[in-house]
Amino acid sequence: MPAFLTAHFYNLAEAELWVGVGLLIFIGICIFVGVPKLVAGALDAKAAKIQAELDEAQRLRAEAEALLATIRAEKAEAEAQAAEMLRAAEADARVMEADAKVKLEETLARRQALAERRIAQAEAQAMTEVKQAAADLAARAAEQILTARVSGQKSDPLLDAAIGQIANRLN
Repeated sequence: MPAFLTAHFYNLAEAELWVGVGLLIFIGICIFVGVPKLVAGALDAKAAKIQAELDEAQRLRAEAEALLATIRAEKAEAEAQAAEMLRAAEADARVMEADAKVKLEETLARRQALAERRIAQAEAQAMTEVKQAAADLAARAAEQILTARVSGQKSDPLLDAAIGQIANRLN
């Protein structure tokens, strides 16, 4: 049984009665002053602040997700550009390699042709020198033979002229 229902509780000499009366007066003063409104207002303000922080966090999260999606798209685009640049560089390298091969072959062909011309010139010059040496030798030999045959005779002008022309005709 609750204590406030007993006769003993309402005795003015009992301390429990005065504690109860003081408590009721304190609650009444708190209600009169408006403490429940202040507490409710403080709680509402705190709830509003928390809700605002949650809304801000939600907005920041949405912005972060949008930024992440943008960054991923830019990354994919950058990777695609890098791959395209790599393909273009490889194609350029193949073209440059082909051009270099063509230029090298042209240079080798020109050098080979130049070497063949020089060899041909050297052969022609050697042939000319050999022919000239052979003609000089033949002319000297003919001169010696004719000199030996006609050593007993006086000089014949036709023979001297023919001997002089032999060297010129053989060159």
